[in-house]
Amino acid sequence: MPVITFANTKGGAGKTTAVLLLASELAHMGHRVTVLDTDPQHWMSRWFDLSPPMPRLTVTPYVTQASLDRHVEEARATADYVLIDLPGVRSPLLAKAIGMSDHVLIPIQGCAMDAQGGAHVLELLQYLETKLGMRVPHSVVLTRVNSMVTTRALLAVKGLLAQRNVDVLNTPIIERSAFRDVFDCGGTLHMLDPARISNLDKALENVRLYAEEILRRVPAAGSVVRRGVA
Repeated sequence: MPVITFANTKGGAGKTTAVLLLASELAHMGHRVTVLDTDPQHWMSRWFDLSPPMPRLTVTPYVTQASLDRHVEEARATADYVLIDLPGVRSPLLAKAIGMSDHVLIPIQGCAMDAQGGAHVLELLQYLETKLGMRVPHSVVLTRVNSMVTTRALLAVKGLLAQRNVDVLNTPIIERSAFRDVFDCGGTLHMLDPARISNLDKALENVRLYAEEILRRVPAAGSVVRRGVA
């Protein structure tokens, strides 16, 4: 049962959207997914409460540093993937979650301030490897990318990550109205009406490619995947 932690010490980097999109797409692909919501803002839990029942997806609210171990252990019996949504701040919870993870995904928006929040996570990962011999695989996913414009700031972020030899997903999360609608109204992309949502097909393709990249990096051992409605 792989554990994937989503971390950026700056809020507003698109972290919870990245969690939501991956969780719902993995469930649509047939995986059983548990999201542990440690964020005091409870955005994932609020989305889940707005959503219709999704048999292969659960969100556990009010997860704390003290209860994280127990929740991860409980999820082993029921989930193919556990996703940990961390707060957008520095806290001891960050190191604890990383220590329990099979992979850390760092969402970074294409601006210098968000890159710095991601750099804090990368520095901690480097420290754990250098000082403790604990190497945790990790990747960056670029978020809220404008589909029409490649900005100077985004290129600068990509250049900084390349200099550090950081693995960056080939699939960025594009800024789409469909993603905002799902976040605000509940449900998943596959539940939206294409007649009412612009470019829904492109949003679905974006999330499928994003999820497939994660699956290649973090395969679920022994799970039986049946594509269908989450």
